Amino acid sequence: MTILVTGATGQLGHLVIDSLLARGVEPSAIRAGARDVARAADLADRGVQVVTLDYDAPETVAAAVDGVDRVLLISSSEVGKRAVQHQAVIDAARAAGVAKLVYTSASKATTSDLVLAPEHKATEEAIAASGIPAVILRNNWYTENYVADVARAKETGVIAASVGEGRVASASRIDYAEAAAVALTEDGHIGRVYELGGDVAWSFDELAAAASELTGREVRYTALTTAEHAVALEAAGLDAGTVGFVTALDANIRDGALAETDGTLSRLLGRPTTPLDEGLRAAL
Repeated sequence: MTILVTGATGQLGHLVIDSLLARGVEPSAIRAGARDVARAADLADRGVQVVTLDYDAPETVAAAVDGVDRVLLISSSEVGKRAVQHQAVIDAARAAGVAKLVYTSASKATTSDLVLAPEHKATEEAIAASGIPAVILRNNWYTENYVADVARAKETGVIAASVGEGRVASASRIDYAEAAAVALTEDGHIGRVYELGGDVAWSFDELAAAASELTGREVRYTALTTAEHAVALEAAGLDAGTVGFVTALDANIRDGALAETDGTLSRLLGRPTTPLDEGLRAAL
């Protein structure tokens, strides 16, 4: 069995490979796809196959997929280009007769109003249309997404957002990476759509409390309106497109798009998910 991990030099991809190795997969049975293979030198040193895989160059995708049994398609970080980039992997996997395709999607991708959902919905639909045996991992937010907020709060004493009383069922990247390794290595799971998230949906008051503990100073959550948040972001120098994107995400959180958790991730892992404070501490 040979497993291809796309985006292998990204933070999630590297952790997935670590998890595969920890589960006893031979390094030579893992193929790490990377746009810049030089960044995967540490993986090559551990005996992992390192190959060029550029989502925007279908010929590299086809070569990387050729001869593998299972593929982890880690969603691209290039918002706005994802659907086309992912299609290149799906097409190559279908042509190569891949036995299992695992995709990292987003929470409730086919029904959510989450601003990031449409490209994930399109990808899930493309996977279904391809006929490839697949597993969909709908990852909630990464706890690490809030490291910058905590670091900034160390200087300001404030975490400001327009999420209202919204909650986030985040988990650490290592949790999602281990879940991907489970889906890749275990028999079964094909045809399943897993909604993955942390065991606890925390509020931004709780995020501020965790930041207080980690930074050693009092941190408070300041709830902004969307308009107030936009003004603050513009004053910080963000362009209009980024301001709209950030405030839309906060509105999604306010409306509950990332709040649901049913324990699926911890059941896959066979352990509790990483608590918010522990995840932030490790990332910091």
